[in-house]
Amino acid sequence: MILGLTIILILVLFMPFTVGFVERNLEVFLFVMGIAAVLVSNKLDAALFFKALEDPIHITLAVIIAGLIFRWLQVPLERAILGMSKAIPFRLFIALVVIVLGIVSSVITAIIAAIVLVTIVSVLRLDRKSEVLLVIIACFSIGLGAVLTPIGEPLSTIATSKLNADFFYLLRLIGPEVFPGVIAFGILAAIMVKPANSSNTLQAKNTTESYGEIFIRGFKIYLFVMALTFLGAGFEPFIERYLLGLTPEVLYWINMLSAILDNATLAAAEISPTMDEPTIRAILMGLLVSGGMLIPGNIPNIIAAGKLNITSGEYARFAVPIGLVAMIIYFIIIVVFY
Repeated sequence: MILGLTIILILVLFMPFTVGFVERNLEVFLFVMGIAAVLVSNKLDAALFFKALEDPIHITLAVIIAGLIFRWLQVPLERAILGMSKAIPFRLFIALVVIVLGIVSSVITAIIAAIVLVTIVSVLRLDRKSEVLLVIIACFSIGLGAVLTPIGEPLSTIATSKLNADFFYLLRLIGPEVFPGVIAFGILAAIMVKPANSSNTLQAKNTTESYGEIFIRGFKIYLFVMALTFLGAGFEPFIERYLLGLTPEVLYWINMLSAILDNATLAAAEISPTMDEPTIRAILMGLLVSGGMLIPGNIPNIIAAGKLNITSGEYARFAVPIGLVAMIIYFIIIVVFY
């Protein structure tokens, strides 16, 4: 069983970057790998099947409804974004986009924050590299900020529930690490994202989606989340055998698995109310930062990359180095100060 899961893990890690067909059909590939994982681990039963059917419903509806709303309100939204981008210096505007979306994602959810990000990026006429960089850095920020309340993302919901904690527990626990990180990502975006040149000025692109495109994207999100549910359940024996019982410092780096596995599932498997706060903090920060390194690692990555046609290779080329630097910085903070 463990050998089979190891092979599946290797395939999930490398095939999206090496096989063009897999990259173009990532949702289907991950779904197949998820089914294979639960079959190999003998985890597939009626309860899991219905859970996999149910888990994607809320996010899929949110994506479709938000897509329809943005389609209907596209013109006034584009005008508002363009007005703000012209009234504020470009680099300050970019920094504020990353910081504000990161902070408010804990209230409006990571899903809605990602859809707002897509709308903003679609309006700005940036070169491809700057567009990808802005999406990646903002997704790191959203992934960090959304965890501050139980409504921000599934990981924070599960962590709060497992710890029997109050609504603001995660804000108190990792807020001192998250807020500076969100601000740092905003500054990084301001430095790395190039402003449009004079012949490529800020203006609204013709990005109106058809109703078919909106519903197809919703279906892809549904299939993607279902695949992550199966992958998370299928890899539970792997997690239990090799991850549980490790020191917080080791778990911090091992949790880079959340770049391809559902970080909420890893949190559910690892976090216990018997742990002390430094251990919980190390586990959570490892999951949050590494979740931004690859497209499957977090819902904002999935939504933004899918809408803007960012390939797995494009995303990883910039996100992995940024994520590794962030991981090292947070690791030093955790070791030195906690």
